[in-house]
Amino acid sequence: MRWLALLPLVALTTHTIVNAARLRRPRTGATTTERVAVLLPLRDEADRVTPCLQALLGQSGVPHLEILVLDDGSTDGTAEVVRAVAGDKVRLLTGAPLPAGWLGKPHACAQLASAAGDVDVLVLVDADVVLAPGAIAGGVELLRSAGVQLLSPYPRIVGAGRLVQPLLQWSWLTFLPLRAMERSPRPSLAAAGGQWLVLDRAGYERAGGHAAVRDDVLEDIGLARAVKRAGGRIALADGSALADCLMYTSWRELRDGYSKSMWASFGSPAGAAAVVGLLVLLYAVPPVAAVVFLAAGAVEPAGWALAAYLLGVVGRVVAARATGGRAWPDALAQPVSILLFAALVVRSFALRRRGALSWRGRPV
Repeated sequence: MRWLALLPLVALTTHTIVNAARLRRPRTGATTTERVAVLLPLRDEADRVTPCLQALLGQSGVPHLEILVLDDGSTDGTAEVVRAVAGDKVRLLTGAPLPAGWLGKPHACAQLASAAGDVDVLVLVDADVVLAPGAIAGGVELLRSAGVQLLSPYPRIVGAGRLVQPLLQWSWLTFLPLRAMERSPRPSLAAAGGQWLVLDRAGYERAGGHAAVRDDVLEDIGLARAVKRAGGRIALADGSALADCLMYTSWRELRDGYSKSMWASFGSPAGAAAVVGLLVLLYAVPPVAAVVFLAAGAVEPAGWALAAYLLGVVGRVVAARATGGRAWPDALAQPVSILLFAALVVRSFALRRRGALSWRGRPV
């Protein structure tokens, strides 16, 4: 009856396949007549904002489009780059000083939303995201056809972190019941990625806007929960065909980026230990066990352990294929990915305990 030990992995892999098949995707070639404001918060992004701005200026299918950019205390000439690239085609705002009780990104987004005119839809984009020409129209169309107030189309992740970054998409395809999450009013059942968000303006205001998540390190998930608390609905989508995100360019950037917020993804250190322990048991232990069993001449247990490892690889391949990621040979390193993720979680909690977390020169 050793095969019973495989049931959890079989169930999780099957869930990944089902979610991947039902994943929503913005349509290419869409058009919208709604009034849309794109909100782009920037802090020391001079070296990466140009492709993002050029992509926003090249949007099609959105005749009523306003682009607002906020320079949040940059010291690297970000505002000058924006003026050189976009001129008067965008509204460039200067960020106000950070008030007590606010974190930087929620405050920047709140200012941008307040400055947006009489629009129907707000689109939040990070500086490391490059949208295809019809991405905004496609996102707005899907927001309306899905009947939600917050849509999170996840971009294709490029750049550093091939072992860790794909775990983001893999995790919500594997562990989240996506369509149940859309229907459920429970704020605890919520997920979102802040790289690209599409929001119904009225639903955003009912949720309290970014003031509702003013001190939330994971303001994207916090905003999704706030929308649910206000009676709205949310949805995740695969936006990889319409958006790329160069989130990190080096392992050091990735390490620091994950460390600043990973602790907030779990309810407590005990909760983090339970989740990480389960992931290690399911996805990192099997290949090690297979080698140990083979060395001991225990062929049958080695076969079951190998089967468990391969189930983990299959889930990772399915997630990669569904979200525009690289499947091979990266999926074969799923155990290494899980161990790196575990190390990042430990580092995040350790830095949090020492009060040593910061981002872009501001304490977290």
